[in-house]
Amino acid sequence: MKAYASVQDLVEDDAIDVVHVCTPNTTHGAIAEAALNAGKHVVCEKPLATNVTDAAAMTALARTLGRTAAVPFIYRFHPMVREARARVRHGQTGRVLTIQGSFLQDWLLSSEDDDWRLDETLGGPSRAFADIGSHLCDVIEFILDDRISRVAALTRTAFSQRGGRDVRTEDIVSVMFETSGGAVGTLLISQVAPGRKNRLAVEISGTMETLTFDQEQPETLWVGRRAGSQLLVRDPAALDPSAARYCSLPAGHPQGYQDAFNSFISDVYLAVRSGTVPDGLPLFEDGLRAACLTAAVQRSVQKGGWQEVPPNDPESTGHKAPLLTLKERQ
Repeated sequence: MKAYASVQDLVEDDAIDVVHVCTPNTTHGAIAEAALNAGKHVVCEKPLATNVTDAAAMTALARTLGRTAAVPFIYRFHPMVREARARVRHGQTGRVLTIQGSFLQDWLLSSEDDDWRLDETLGGPSRAFADIGSHLCDVIEFILDDRISRVAALTRTAFSQRGGRDVRTEDIVSVMFETSGGAVGTLLISQVAPGRKNRLAVEISGTMETLTFDQEQPETLWVGRRAGSQLLVRDPAALDPSAARYCSLPAGHPQGYQDAFNSFISDVYLAVRSGTVPDGLPLFEDGLRAACLTAAVQRSVQKGGWQEVPPNDPESTGHKAPLLTLKERQ
C-alpha cells in the first residue's frame, strides 16, 4: 500500500497504469482529467459528473487520448441481465411494448440518517436519480438496445433537514418515459423504501414474452408467456453464450453483486491490455448518457411536463466547455 501527498503525485507515478476515481461526485472531473492527461486509463465511479458539460468534456478527452475510460454500471454483468438482452436481441421477446423499473433502498429512511451524498457541494444537485436511477436506466437501455427519448418526472424529499443542514436533493423520483423505439414505461426510484436494500427490478413486456429481473434474486430470470411461463435459472449450459461468459461459478453456486463487479473489472483490464473493448463494457459515453438523462429529469421537475433526452453528441447538447483543472477547482 502506497499513499500520495496529492492527486498530481499519484497520476505522475509511472508505475500506475489505471486510476480508479472513487471520490465524492463533484471531484470526479478534475481527477479523471488529470489521470487521462498523465496517460492513465481511468475507472470513474458514477455519476461520471454532476452536469452534462463536465461529462461531455471528460468523454471527449478520453476519446481524444485513446484511453480506456470506464464507468462501473456493474448490473450489466449479472449473467441473467445478459440473458435478457440476448432474448431481446434475438427477437424472442417480440416487439417491446412496456417497461416497468424500480430501484428501491431504505438506507435514508430515518431523519437521523445522514451521508456526504446529501451535501450538494459533494454529491451534486441530484441524489437518488443520479446515484441509483442512473443504474436503472442503464440496465433498461442495455437490455433493450434502445434509448429513453423523453421523460416526465416528479421528485419528493422525505425530510427537509438531516444532520443539522437543509436537504434540497431528492429521496424519491417517479418517471414516465418513452423510448426511441416506441415503448412506454415507468420508473420508481427511492432511498426511503422500508425493507428494500438494493432492489433493482426490471420488467420488460413484448408481443411474445415478458422478462423480469430482480437484482436481489439475481440467479433467475422470469420469462412470462400467455401460456407456459418459465423461471430460468442461471446455468451456463443453458444460457446464451453472451450470458454464459459471465458465469464464474457452476450452476447452483450462487453469484451476486460482487461477482458482477469482478466481471466488470476483468473486462476493463482486458480492454487495457488488449486495446479491444469487450461487448457491453460501460464507458465514459455511458456515463455521459446518464448525465443527459439526469439533466432531462431535473428539467422536467423544474419546468413540468415532458422533456426530451438529447443524444450524447456534444454538438447537439451544446456542452463543449473544457473541464476545470485541479487547481481551478481547489
